[in-house]
Amino acid sequence: MGPRLIQTAVMTAVLWTLAQIPCGAAPAVLVPVLDGEWWQAASDPDLGPLTNPKQQPVDFSIWQAADGTWQLWSCIRGTNCGGRTRLFYRWEGARLTDRDWKPMGIALQADPKAGETTGGLQAPHVVKVGDVYHMFYGDWEHICRARSTDGKTFERVVGPDGRTGMFGEGAGNNTRDPMVLRIGDLWHCYYTAYPERKGAVYCRTSPDMTTWGESKIVAFGGRAGSNPYSAECPFVVEKDGLFYLFRTQRYGVKAQTSVYASKDPMDFGVENDRYFVCTLPVAAPEILLHEGQYYIAALLPSLKGIQIARLKWTPKP
Repeated sequence: MGPRLIQTAVMTAVLWTLAQIPCGAAPAVLVPVLDGEWWQAASDPDLGPLTNPKQQPVDFSIWQAADGTWQLWSCIRGTNCGGRTRLFYRWEGARLTDRDWKPMGIALQADPKAGETTGGLQAPHVVKVGDVYHMFYGDWEHICRARSTDGKTFERVVGPDGRTGMFGEGAGNNTRDPMVLRIGDLWHCYYTAYPERKGAVYCRTSPDMTTWGESKIVAFGGRAGSNPYSAECPFVVEKDGLFYLFRTQRYGVKAQTSVYASKDPMDFGVENDRYFVCTLPVAAPEILLHEGQYYIAALLPSLKGIQIARLKWTPKP
């Protein structure tokens, strides 16, 4: 048998051997789909002397407090509070499926003494660990944290330097929109910023919510674009072996959020669309799982309130 025939025989044997090795089936990619009509939970609030006709409830968080009531905190932008015009307002509902939750008043305003930008509060996000609620939020330049035992009244976590800011992507880059998820032994904080006016989704990890590692860009560019607002309100959901990233590009009547699915929670595509699943006509979505049912909450197209609907997952064609 000549050298070439030997080489061919060896390669054939190798390929046959590899074909006999069982491979685990890749997780099936699912598509998030609205399941029924929306109901409105929050409306444009009365802020008293801080009310402005042009104000808008935008990025928000929903969670269940220690007493079982549902809490909704939203960043209200365009108010008369000064500075960057933003503050947090809260509503309370008896059930997640209730309409028109009760307005509870202004919940939090920026504290310049703690290093926060006047009127710069953005995008609260709450996770419960044991009996403690942790609220992550932006102060226009940094990601900050506050704590609560009842899930209603929060106290800022202030660092040794007297400031609440834990980390950011540099002055003027508007680090904002944190979302925190525990994966394995580490907390993953997803957020957005726009160095060089290019919006990207970043992630940092921490074992304790206090000490955070270096940032990594986990989603950027592709069909969603790379302008300053192309990677807003990142929200990650773990489901059936995959991580789904919801990433918003537009608010209002032409709202758009792009969805990606990846086995790696630190890679949803940088300058490519390899993990792209679909787009949804919503802005700033938050995905909730309650009593076995998924829900999606998002901004009203008018930007004058927040709505909720049931969500289902269907196989991708």
